[in-house]
Amino acid sequence: MALKAILRGQLGFGAAPLGNMFRDIPEAEARATVEAAWNDGIRYYDNAPFYGAGLAEIRMGEMLAGKPRDAFVISTKVGRIILDEIEDISARDLGEKGEVFKYGRPNKIVNDYSEDATYRSIEDSLKRLKVDHIDIAFVHDVAQDFYGDEWLGRFEEARKGAFRALDRMRDEGVIKAWGLGVNRVEPIELLLALDEPRPDGFLLAGRYTLLDHDRALQRVMPMVQERGLGIVVGGPYSSGALVGGPNFEYAPVTPVMSARIAAIKAIADRYGISMKAAGLQFSLAHPAVAAVIPGASRPERIAEDGAALREAIPAAFWAELRERGLVNPAAPLPVAG
Repeated sequence: MALKAILRGQLGFGAAPLGNMFRDIPEAEARATVEAAWNDGIRYYDNAPFYGAGLAEIRMGEMLAGKPRDAFVISTKVGRIILDEIEDISARDLGEKGEVFKYGRPNKIVNDYSEDATYRSIEDSLKRLKVDHIDIAFVHDVAQDFYGDEWLGRFEEARKGAFRALDRMRDEGVIKAWGLGVNRVEPIELLLALDEPRPDGFLLAGRYTLLDHDRALQRVMPMVQERGLGIVVGGPYSSGALVGGPNFEYAPVTPVMSARIAAIKAIADRYGISMKAAGLQFSLAHPAVAAVIPGASRPERIAEDGAALREAIPAAFWAELRERGLVNPAAPLPVAG
């Protein structure tokens, strides 16, 4: 089932922070954040075994326990198996994401995109999440550490294993939809070029944001829209850089990016617009987008996201961004409020 039909352009909850992303998040704070999301009407929750080596799924399973299963949509990911074996977190080689979950569980993480591992991954996620079915399964980080053609081997392993397994599980009704969960446009292009298998959409993290959208806009969004699939936009605040954070793409913000952010903020300040509102509403404006999932680890962030989505932004703001070359002229823009 196409992601657009399942998600219908909504604000979701990205669960990466529940895996102790960048910091050791107290249990009470994590619970309060999920409760705030539920109370604010959020009904789409995205997760992954990778987030804290299963910690985010475990927390979400406990926190959504007792909620009517047909009242929410949940997605998770395959491509990594979490073992009972304990390892030295400091010795893990997780590439560009090496430091992101250093406060997560110490369980060993194994990359495996094979068919058998995919079935096991879904089974393990069902147990951690305490649910009887997964709505959407994404093949996770098939293009992580994107250097030359090295990622193509991982993609090929997934094509022969995970893609076929998920195709079969969808056809059997075990899941409703599947696709890629990546932070690069190239693997999406490659998968869409294949006759088989048949994905339902994609989770694209950080590539359709106010700060970085040119490649996705030109190379991916038209194909997704033409086929009636759907894109879930992850990281709409570009790892926090858009809203004053120190990181962009898991690394410190560069001077060039800092100048771009400052230029956007100066315009937003003149119009009295929050950067969160600009970021969320820009990402949701494209007709191919099925949902946007900012991550949150504090309850107050949930309220901020909801308010940002409802904030009225005048057309003149977007026009000025275009005039200054800060938004691609082909990007669909929000209807002025």
